[in-house]
Amino acid sequence: MTTDAGVALIGYGLAGSAFHAPFIAATAGLRLAAVVTGDAGRAAEVRQRYPDTEVIGSVDELWRRAGEYDLAVVASPNRHHHDQATAALTAGLSVVVDKPAAATGAQVRDLAATAARVGRVFTTFQNRRWDGDFRTVRRLLDDGDLAGVTRFESRFERAAAPVKSGWKGSADPADLADIRYDLGSHLIDQAVVLFGRPRTVFAEVQATRAGAPSPEDATILLTHAGGVRSYLRVSKASAPVGPRFAVAGPDVGYHCWGLDPQEAASRSGGLPTEPGFGAYPESQWGEVVTASGSRRVPTLDGDYLGFYASLAACLRGAGPNPVPPEETADVADTIDAAFRSAELGVPVDVT
Repeated sequence: MTTDAGVALIGYGLAGSAFHAPFIAATAGLRLAAVVTGDAGRAAEVRQRYPDTEVIGSVDELWRRAGEYDLAVVASPNRHHHDQATAALTAGLSVVVDKPAAATGAQVRDLAATAARVGRVFTTFQNRRWDGDFRTVRRLLDDGDLAGVTRFESRFERAAAPVKSGWKGSADPADLADIRYDLGSHLIDQAVVLFGRPRTVFAEVQATRAGAPSPEDATILLTHAGGVRSYLRVSKASAPVGPRFAVAGPDVGYHCWGLDPQEAASRSGGLPTEPGFGAYPESQWGEVVTASGSRRVPTLDGDYLGFYASLAACLRGAGPNPVPPEETADVADTIDAAFRSAELGVPVDVT
């Protein structure tokens, strides 16, 4: 590939407008060629913010014109992810699917098989691998600063906002709106990246507010093959009082607080190329704790742009898939196990 890859972004809600379009537009080797939306207001916003980007009214039109593009980014409502990714691959496009990529591990493997058959790239937008705090935890583990870790705690909790309407507040299982698919996809993916596919899963869920159509709060315990246990907390209706990460072993631990600043910056119109985008204030730096004391550790900058830079290299044949399909399948299998565990009230094997 000697020219920029033409990208067609499907959907321009929160995901498309804040998590995809600004980063695609800022990535060397990619070109935001088209946005697919049938919403007149969103179409006008695209034309104003990205005047060189075409607006396409439907995915059917995109499939008819697939030869004009190289990559489709599926940022539509969750229930459409698998079908639209399949259609894009079949049309000859490489594909990024926002999480959750599909409802089941079998569907993820089906997408991977389709991509292999047509010779295209299939990957999942697990942007929170590029959160600054997670990058810091990963570096500390890789460098041996947290040797012997036995417990990994990760929390993504938000104080209650009005109960959502539309598909994000749907109780229909086909909408994949349950918190285990939403925030849970992020935390499970991070645990899989660090410690591998879990062997067992135990999960508890609850709808904490009257009128909530589906569970808004989940606690998920993973036991990994190496013996590490991941304790994951996700909630849309719980004021955050615990650390974002707490990683511990017999002789050393690490904890940090708060959320990566990139989402808030992007939603407010900030650009990923601006100085300081993704930088953590010193007040959010974490601490490594040992018997002899503690030390502050500067948090690495958040870098969602890193996902798309890695993808651009992958499309050129110059780098690996930034989120390999087998890891996406492991996440989907784990979420499925979390549903079965919550129904049965016991730990279940990840099959």
